[in-house]
Amino acid sequence: MSISFSADTSPILHADRLTKRVESGERSLTILSDLDLSVFPGESVAILGQSGAGKSTLLGLLAGLDAPTDGELTLFGQSLAALDEDGRARLRAGRVGFVFQNFQLLPTLTALENVLLPLELSSVVDAEARARDWLARVGLGERLDHLPKQLSGGEQQRVALARAFVTGAELVFADEPTGNLDPATGERIIDTLFALNREAGTTLVLVTHDPALARRCGRCLRLSGGRLEAMAVDEVVA
Repeated sequence: MSISFSADTSPILHADRLTKRVESGERSLTILSDLDLSVFPGESVAILGQSGAGKSTLLGLLAGLDAPTDGELTLFGQSLAALDEDGRARLRAGRVGFVFQNFQLLPTLTALENVLLPLELSSVVDAEARARDWLARVGLGERLDHLPKQLSGGEQQRVALARAFVTGAELVFADEPTGNLDPATGERIIDTLFALNREAGTTLVLVTHDPALARRCGRCLRLSGGRLEAMAVDEVVA
């Protein structure tokens, strides 16, 4: 599905000449080089690339979890360079959700408590009711009191999806969300992810090796040589 934007639509996320270098002994390794990207409200964008291309590094930079070596990043119209770590965390709070390949659930908390956590950090009044509702939406209304170790991989990822969307996030970042799942379970997670995304009207940016997941996005980009290049959705093949 294509999305049209008027001339006065501002990007929700913008990267200008983004560069990331890491030092290893006397060597300097450039992971990203003069990379440009604009993502607009309501878009779903897939970033593909070979292992080691820097996809997860890029996602961390775009989310303000890491700082670039050079370049400018703007999130919700705010320059991330102007904020310290606490400031970036406050900017993300309630507005940005995350879905990770390895789920990143707290092992000592139940499914309900894991989904409650971001709501409690934002002091949401009806936190428990909202968390229960979102777990029901992902089909886990009967598993509220189960710990992560008592849930399958697919169930854990559904908890992670509920946690990402429960705050009413405007932007969700997903890092290989089907990477640790078998194909059948991964397909169900893809269906759930995009159903939630449509319902919430969220902007979605994901990195993936999964062509089936990438083809569900409105725009596909390939990360190669430290830069992004556009690719047609029908170019994404297994």
